[in-house]
Amino acid sequence: MHVVATAGHVDHGKSALVTALTGTEPDRLEEERRRGLSIQLGYAWTTLPGAGKVAFVDVPGHERFITTTLAGLGPVPSVLFVVAADDPWMPQAAEHLAALDALGVEHGVLAVTRADLADPAPARARALAELGATSLRGVRAVAVSARTGDGLDELRRALGDMVAGLPQPSPEEPVRLWVDRSFTMTGAGAVVTGTLPAGRVGAGDRLRSAHGEHRVREVQSLGRPVGVATGVARVALNLSGDVERSDVLVTPGAWHHTEVLDVRLGPARLGTGEPPQRPLLHIGSAVLAAHHRPLGEGLSRLTVGRPLPLRVGDRALLRDPGTRRLWAVTVLDPAPPPLGRRGAARARARALAGADGRADLAAELDRRGVVSAALLTRIGVPAGDLPDGVVAAEDWLLSPARAAEAARAAEDVVRGHASSAPLEPPLTLAALAERLGLPGPEVVAAVVVPSLRVEAGRVRLPDADAVPADVLTAVGALRGRLAPDPFAAPGADELAALGLDAKVQAAAVRAGLLLRPAPGVLLLAGADDLAVERLGGLPQPFTVSEARQHLGTSRRVVLPLLAHLDRTGRTRRLPDDRRRLTGR
Repeated sequence: MHVVATAGHVDHGKSALVTALTGTEPDRLEEERRRGLSIQLGYAWTTLPGAGKVAFVDVPGHERFITTTLAGLGPVPSVLFVVAADDPWMPQAAEHLAALDALGVEHGVLAVTRADLADPAPARARALAELGATSLRGVRAVAVSARTGDGLDELRRALGDMVAGLPQPSPEEPVRLWVDRSFTMTGAGAVVTGTLPAGRVGAGDRLRSAHGEHRVREVQSLGRPVGVATGVARVALNLSGDVERSDVLVTPGAWHHTEVLDVRLGPARLGTGEPPQRPLLHIGSAVLAAHHRPLGEGLSRLTVGRPLPLRVGDRALLRDPGTRRLWAVTVLDPAPPPLGRRGAARARARALAGADGRADLAAELDRRGVVSAALLTRIGVPAGDLPDGVVAAEDWLLSPARAAEAARAAEDVVRGHASSAPLEPPLTLAALAERLGLPGPEVVAAVVVPSLRVEAGRVRLPDADAVPADVLTAVGALRGRLAPDPFAAPGADELAALGLDAKVQAAAVRAGLLLRPAPGVLLLAGADDLAVERLGGLPQPFTVSEARQHLGTSRRVVLPLLAHLDRTGRTRRLPDDRRRLTGR
C-alpha cells in the first residue's frame, strides 16, 4: 500500500478530488458536508494501475485547523498538492507548502482543480514556481475537473508513477505509529488509526504508549480485517487499554523516549527571525508546547512536556502560535548530555557543528566518548562494524580518544594510590571505574594498559615499578629463611629482624610477592599452591594435625593456611572438622 496526503487552501477542491478518485466521500462529519470544508482528517482509498492500493489522508485547508492539518501531513511520505484554477495563490496553500518543505516531503503531484471554470495555465505556472523553491521541486502537474472528470485518468497515472517511485521501508523495523484518531466502539473497546510508516503489526502483538502496554486485538487496513499490516499502510487497531489521539504506539524496548532533544533548525518560513522561547513542536500526529534554547548558529535544544520516541534524523517542525512562521527541525541527538556549567551551550554547538541528521557511528562515538551500544541502536545509530580503535566492553563502547584518555588516567590513579596509601590494598576495578567516571569495572578492564595488571579484581602496578628496593631486599631475606622449610613462618621478632615491618609487609603482599593468610603469618607467594600439592599425598580426608605434620609447620601457621585454602575453593571443610582437596 501507499499513503498520500492532500494539501492546499480551503475550498480548492481537495475532498471533491479525493471523492472523484476513490468514489468515497472523505468527510465523515455532517458539519463538514453542510459547511463544505474539512474539519477532521478524512480517509479514502482506491487502486491505481501499476501502483496497487493507495490511501488518501485528506487534511483540512482552513487556517483554524492547521494543527489537525499538520497531524495528517507529519507521518505521510507523499502529497497530492491542490490549487484551484479560478483562485490566486492563497495563504493556506503557502502554509501547507512551507510545512511540507520543513518536513522534507519530496514526492508529490500538483493537481490544478476546477479546470472547467478557468484557464488552469496561470495557476499551474504560479504553483510550480512556488513548489520549485521547496523539496517538491520538479513534481508533475495535472489540470483536472472533479465535476466533469476531465484529467482524472491523467492524474491517476501521475499518482501511480509517483507512488511507484517511493522508497520501500523494511517490515523488520520497529513499529512507531502516531495516532491521528482514537475512539471507543461498543463491544470492541479502544480503536485507533494512523499511518504505519515501517515495520509490521498483527493481532496478538504488544505495543507500548505513554499509558502502558497494549495488546493488539485486531488489525484493519482499508476497511478490512488483516492478519498483519506492513508499512507503509493506513491501519486501524483495536487495542486493550486507553489510547488518545496524538499518542504514539511503539515496539516495547526498541525506542529511546526523551523530553530533551538537540536539533538543527532551518530558516524561518512565512516570515523571518528565530523561534520564540515557547513555540509549538509538531511531530508525527502530535503537537506539544516546547521550550526553545538556542545553542549556536542553526542549532537549538528543545524541551517538551512528555517523553517522545525519537531517533537521529527525525523530521519535525516548530511553529510560532502567534504568527504563521514555521521552522524545519532535524533531530540530531535525542539523548543529549545536560548543559550545566557556563559555556556548555557553546561547547555543545561546536560538538554538533558537523551533524546533519544522518546516522554516523564514528561521529556519535567521538561526541559521546563512552556510550551504551543498546542506546545507540534505540536512537537510530546501529553499532554494527566498529571503527578502528573503538574499545568494546560488554554493552559499552569507547571512542579511541576516550579509551586512550582513560588508560592514561588509570595509570595515574593507580600510581597515586600506591604512593599515598602504601598500606592499603590496590584499588578494585569498581573503585577505579568510579574515580575515572567510567560506567563499570568491565570497561576499566578493557582499557588498562600493559603498564598495569589486574589480579583478583584489583589493579596493580607491575613489580618493577611498584616494589621499592628495601621491600625486595626483605623478601629476598625471607626467601632464604624459608628455603629449607617453606611453611615455617617466622615470628614477629624475626620478621622485624629481616626488615619486614608492617609497611614493607603490606607492599610485598600488594605486589604479589608474599602470602599473608593471617596477620603475622607470612609465607612466600605460591606457598598455597605448594601446600595443595603436598596435601595431595595424604589419605583423604585429613585432619588439621595430619596436615600440620605433613607440611612441617605449627598450628599458628596451618590453621590460617587451611582457612585460606577453604576460602579459595581448593579444600572443603567437613562437619567433623576434617578436610579434603576439592576434586578428589
